[in-house]
Amino acid sequence: MAVARAQVAPLPPVTTQSQLIYFSSTSENTSRFVAKLGRELARIPLHAKDSPLLATRPYVLVVPTYGGTGGEGSVPKQVIRFLNDPQNRQLIRGVIGAGNTNFGDDYCMAADIIAAKCNVPRLYRFELMGTPEDVARVHNGLETFWTRLSQTQK
Repeated sequence: MAVARAQVAPLPPVTTQSQLIYFSSTSENTSRFVAKLGRELARIPLHAKDSPLLATRPYVLVVPTYGGTGGEGSVPKQVIRFLNDPQNRQLIRGVIGAGNTNFGDDYCMAADIIAAKCNVPRLYRFELMGTPEDVARVHNGLETFWTRLSQTQK
């Protein structure tokens, strides 16, 4: 005898106007890095049961790379789900990669894959939680990036 399963309505999205959206696994390495940037942040949910995130203005994505297996499985599933929303995909303007140099050629590969698929620049790469120099470079680089982008859109 088959048991009918109740249909669960999807949760409504949580909207954000943040210009810096990131994903961090349970290691929290990426969270620790972006927190040092002193900017308004929005986090892509860790669990599928959580409300999805919906960007409402252009943003830069910060993403870690999973595994070191030639690209297969490099982009976290949560980030794929986020970018599969047409609005989120339309509003991405750049990507920053977090990774581990132990991955060799696959270091920060998720950012490279996303940059290619979404036709946006890979702006920076940093290892694990980043160094103080990485934080300063990314902070200053984002200022320049958004200023230049706003000037080209006028």
